[in-house]
Amino acid sequence: MALTRLAGIDCGTNSIRLLIADVEGERLRDVHREMRIVRLGQGVDATGEFAAEAIARTRAALVDYAELLRVHDVSRVRMVATSATRDAANRDVFFAMTAEVLGAVIPGSVAEVITGAEEAGLSFRGAVGELDSAGAPFVVVDLGGGSTEIVVGKAAGEIAASYSADIGCVRLTERCLHSDPPSEDEVAAARDVVRERLDVALRAVPVDGARTWVGLAGTMTTLSALAQGLSRYDAAAIHLSRVPFSELLGVCERLIGMTRAERAALGPMHEGRVDVIGGGAIVVQELARELGSRAGISELVVSEHDILDGIVLSIA
Repeated sequence: MALTRLAGIDCGTNSIRLLIADVEGERLRDVHREMRIVRLGQGVDATGEFAAEAIARTRAALVDYAELLRVHDVSRVRMVATSATRDAANRDVFFAMTAEVLGAVIPGSVAEVITGAEEAGLSFRGAVGELDSAGAPFVVVDLGGGSTEIVVGKAAGEIAASYSADIGCVRLTERCLHSDPPSEDEVAAARDVVRERLDVALRAVPVDGARTWVGLAGTMTTLSALAQGLSRYDAAAIHLSRVPFSELLGVCERLIGMTRAERAALGPMHEGRVDVIGGGAIVVQELARELGSRAGISELVVSEHDILDGIVLSIA
């Protein structure tokens, strides 16, 4: 059976990521997987539009990605843009840039904005593909820069409910965590914001019957690396790792209380995540509290396979 070589690009609030994969049925074999921190959502929460330098950073990364599509002879690409792009008044500038850069390699290609529900569905599909169905129902949480998607379901085609909450590590940091390290009052204010948003989200997504919590994206994977005591980021060690709440909550607490310099010195920490992971850690702590009390869940399963995998499978 001939393999089809496809690509997915996920452009979020904080990072832009690329997956080039060979597809055979519902299985993907990675050819190239890469992530760049471009902070596209810089200031969008406050100004309502993209900063010129944020679009320039994103363009520079996309130019490199387009070259990789050419080198690896990719036949089709799907690029999705998520939370920050839904909120930006000048998003036409962003779309024109993506059409120019991607269209030069694969004619007609352009980024598309997806809804929170679509984002949740793609994340769920990418995340649960390798998990044992005995662990279902799954609650999959994709914690991004601008939003957090919460999805409950049994298998890729069986999503029971989903919700996109407008809390993410960048948005929460910009809104609440201004000191270095954050003050007690700032952390308390951030917790209030998260609890308020989660209260709404968990009314929309009943998690009471869920058996397995699966966490996606950079905050979650970095927390796993730190909980395991890894000296550097190791995707193979992180993928499908299980982190008991007793360890998870301690790692989160330490990160929230650290200075920027202390976080930057941690071996597995990506430099672009240093200043926002405290906000992500607060979201994870509050989620653990809710999932523990509502569903009796006591550990986090961390997956390296997420919306990127779902994007590629969606065009297979």
